[in-house]
Amino acid sequence: MENQFKQIAALIGDPVRAGIMWTLMDGKALTATELALHADTSPQNISMHLSKLLQADLLSVEKQGRHRYYRFSRNDIAYAIESMARLMPDSGEKKNLQAEYDMAIRYGRTCYDHLAGKMGVAITDAMVQQHLLVRRNDNFEITRQGGKWFSELGICVDELKTQRRSLIRPCLDWTERRPHIAGSLAAALLDFMISSDWIRRTKNSRVVLITGIGQKKIHQYLKLSL
Repeated sequence: MENQFKQIAALIGDPVRAGIMWTLMDGKALTATELALHADTSPQNISMHLSKLLQADLLSVEKQGRHRYYRFSRNDIAYAIESMARLMPDSGEKKNLQAEYDMAIRYGRTCYDHLAGKMGVAITDAMVQQHLLVRRNDNFEITRQGGKWFSELGICVDELKTQRRSLIRPCLDWTERRPHIAGSLAAALLDFMISSDWIRRTKNSRVVLITGIGQKKIHQYLKLSL
């Protein structure tokens, strides 16, 4: 087991492969060309790195027409990358655009397929306070009241339970150092909030922005001001 851990750590520790994994955290499937641009490397070099990640079952690939799209092979990999980000030291104050981006991604972002950052943690806390969720044995459970609440949003909990992934689980937020919710329920909630224009994605970024409608609706449904 120790040797396997060393192999995985070595794979992810390479700067190019680390860049690939970080780029895929926004949940989109990307081509090798797109990943090469994000990782600042050549198409030939990216192919070698992608091959290693595929062999380790960290990525999967899907062919559509002439293109091959890469994504995480399973959701747990995204959660592991998010947790690893907690090891990043606080770099102190930064200037200009980088500082603004850092503030934005800390406030609200996607963590693969669910909401994270201050916004994600605050919504999770509000759900617990409103008795929609309960914490038991370092995990989250949805209450009967919570099931009705999600149903009002058009999210069928019973249907989500039939999926092969976990319904709800804690995901330790790397900026807040506290858990937000992950799993199929959290993914469905993020999809609902985006489709209902409560929050909006930003182009080429994991940052999400809350809209005026979102502020009103979140306060209405969760008694939470963001």
